[in-house]
Amino acid sequence: MAENKTQDENKGAGDGIDRRQFLECMAWAGTGLLWTMAGGVPTAKLLAQGTKQRVTGHEGFSFVQISDSHIGFNKGANPDVTGTLQTAIERAKMPGGAVPEFLLHTGDITQNSKPAEFDTAAQIVKGFGKDVFYVPGEHDFIDDGEQYKQRFGKGTHGTGWYSFDHKGVRFLGLNNCVQVDAMGNLGAEQLAWMKAELSGLSASTPIVVFAHIPLWMVYEQWGWGTKDGEQALALLKRFGSVTVLNGHIHQVVQKVEGNVTFHTARATAFPQPAPGAAMNPGPMVVPAGKLRSALGVTHVKVARGQNHLAVVDHALAEQV
Repeated sequence: MAENKTQDENKGAGDGIDRRQFLECMAWAGTGLLWTMAGGVPTAKLLAQGTKQRVTGHEGFSFVQISDSHIGFNKGANPDVTGTLQTAIERAKMPGGAVPEFLLHTGDITQNSKPAEFDTAAQIVKGFGKDVFYVPGEHDFIDDGEQYKQRFGKGTHGTGWYSFDHKGVRFLGLNNCVQVDAMGNLGAEQLAWMKAELSGLSASTPIVVFAHIPLWMVYEQWGWGTKDGEQALALLKRFGSVTVLNGHIHQVVQKVEGNVTFHTARATAFPQPAPGAAMNPGPMVVPAGKLRSALGVTHVKVARGQNHLAVVDHALAEQV
């Protein structure tokens, strides 16, 4: 992605991101991006469809992100969301590079929070064969999150936030889908927990934050951002390596600000329009033969000695 402008440089745009640069990023979304560090500067390389290029680096580990499965959705944008989730799980197991050690699901597991939808999703994702860590989306909290919490929220704090460590990396799973004016919101209790969680960590500890709605303001007019996200990001400023993974907007957008890399993932269910490209957000119908090129999974490689994690997006249509 081209160098991102700061918020001050984007005054007047109203959405915190340079529109030309956003469209450049969206033009890449059908193939994927590999982020690496060269001389302390993050750079992105375009990945051709079907590539078997490996993510290389110092000894570390890799994991997978999927998002927005919307099990229960059955309209024209994708009448077979169970089928595309199954394909995504198979793609997650075959990255063409380092074998992933676990999977993150960044929300909207279901369409309507129905028990049968959660059951179907859990059964399909079980096929990954390794640990899976979830955070909820707003579609998983239609019933105040009771169905979600019964299945995926046991042992978590509040409405489902928690942390875990893996090989020296601290992961924070957040719930920002309890919305305010259709925008994401963390709330004072979760922010206080996050502050306490981070307070005892060394600044050299790599941090991965995963939530459903982007913590940064992708497009305010559509509520694609988190109202109190800046407070959360302020808590992360002292750390040398921070990666923030989200879903919700059903398309790839990447941004790097100092020590923080932001990444929103494609859905496994259906695409949404680019910000401002339609009257409203929502399921976008594409030609049947193009649907799986608009859906995908994200592989993330943690390499020791590098500040930024390598993030590679794969479309479901790619061959491995």
